[in-house]
Amino acid sequence: MSVPGSLKDVYLDAMKDLWSANDQMTRAVQQLSDQASEPKPKQRLQDAVGGIGQHTAILKSLIEENGGTTSPEPCKGMDGLVTEALKHGIKEAPSGGRLRDVQIIAQYQRMSHYGLAGFGATAAYAKALGKTDQESKLKTAVSEIYKGDDFASQPAGESVARAAA
Repeated sequence: MSVPGSLKDVYLDAMKDLWSANDQMTRAVQQLSDQASEPKPKQRLQDAVGGIGQHTAILKSLIEENGGTTSPEPCKGMDGLVTEALKHGIKEAPSGGRLRDVQIIAQYQRMSHYGLAGFGATAAYAKALGKTDQESKLKTAVSEIYKGDDFASQPAGESVARAAA
């Protein structure tokens, strides 16, 4: 990534960063899903992979619409979150059961919040650039990520209650 010279450059760089973040998160969520023990969290994580893929497709199309090169920009922020997610959700997690599911969902939500911040900022860039159609697509992604976060909180709360019992 070179030093951005305009808001359009910042916009394109942000979308490339999110693309990389989504690719990394997809791989991590698939691994976390494989380790979940209860059906609800496992299914929610599997569903999340599809949503992340849809958001990546939006990013790719918006990058192309703006004349950017269609390749992700390595995202070191998500790299750190993925490392922590795999550590706490798999490598150093309790051996199965509800307590592991609690850890897995918390790690998924931490990664999702990176996406919320990134897509939200990127939508603001689109608005400032007068790209209202693109802003709308990005805001839709933000809304979907929020719904996914709320959706993940439901089985997390159930698992926490059972794990505490």
